[in-house]
Order: sequence, then C-alpha cells, then structure tokens
Amino acid sequence: EMWERFSYYGMRALLILYLTAKVRDGGLGFADSKAGAVYGLYTAMAYLMCLGGGWIADLFIGQRRAVLYGALLITAGEFCLMAPSQSVFYMGLVLLVLGTGFLKGNVSTIVGQLYAKGDARRDSGFSIFYMGINIGAFLSPILCGYIGEHYSWRLGFGLCGIGMLLGMIQYALSGRWLG
Repeated sequence: EMWERFSYYGMRALLILYLTAKVRDGGLGFADSKAGAVYGLYTAMAYLMCLGGGWIADLFIGQRRAVLYGALLITAGEFCLMAPSQSVFYMGLVLLVLGTGFLKGNVSTIVGQLYAKGDARRDSGFSIFYMGINIGAFLSPILCGYIGEHYSWRLGFGLCGIGMLLGMIQYALSGRWLG
C-alpha cells in the first residue's frame, strides 16, 4: 500500500501541472478548466471503481488476486503516462482507475483478515499499514514532483511507475506470509 500511495500521490502531484504546461515545455497545453475536469474525473473514478473492484474480488477472484491485478494495472498505467501520445496517456489514466479499483479496497480487507476478531495485534497491524500509506503519500509528491518539474514530466510519471513496480514485486514475493 505504501508503494501504491507513492504512485497515486506522485502522479496526482504532477497531473495538473503536466496537463497545463505548455507543449514546448513538455506538457499538453490544456486550459485550466479542461485540466481540472480531467483531474476531477480521474480522482472521482479512482475511488468509485473501488466498489466494482471489491464486488469482483468478493464474487470471482478473491482479494489477493485483485490486489495483484490492481498493482499490475497501476504499474502499466503509470508507464503509459510516459508515452508521448495523448491517446496512450488517456489509456494510462483508465488503467490507473481500474487498478486502483481493484487494489484500494481489497488491500485493507487483507490487512483486516490477518488478525482474528478481538486480536489485540489488529490495531497495531493497521497502525503499521497506515504508517506505510503516510510515508508513501509524503515522499512521492516531493520526489516525483521534483523529477517532473526539473527534468521531465514523463520521468516523474516513470518514477511513480517504478515505485508501483517495486510494490508489486514486494507483494508477489512476500504474499506467502499473508496467510
């Protein structure tokens, strides 16, 4: 979850700036109103898709697979944002929305399932979980924002993708300890 939040908040830190930056500066040159609409639609859909991702996980694929598929979609989406094509950029946003829908709600469920009801360690487990979320959310705008503004927007998005790739690898390798 730390790496997913790193990816999410790093990309969000760059998104409006990238959308409104002049084309000669590597951005898309959108008007503020259009950039705000894209940003708002993206963020709203990312959270709304958690309903569908949870439903699919509950009925068909399970939470663990949903988190893995979500991580894969988010990683692919972040790397799509690096492409110089506007259509591939939009496809990347769609992949990010779908991936967040699979991952966001289901990863919290997995943490809750690690402990039996009434287990005193449950609160500590969620505290560690939320600490990871906060670390990712704190570091990503600083690192991805700096890379994006000082080097290249696309490299900033790439750093978000690398973070998510690390998270996906970590999840795949350590999943056996999740019960």
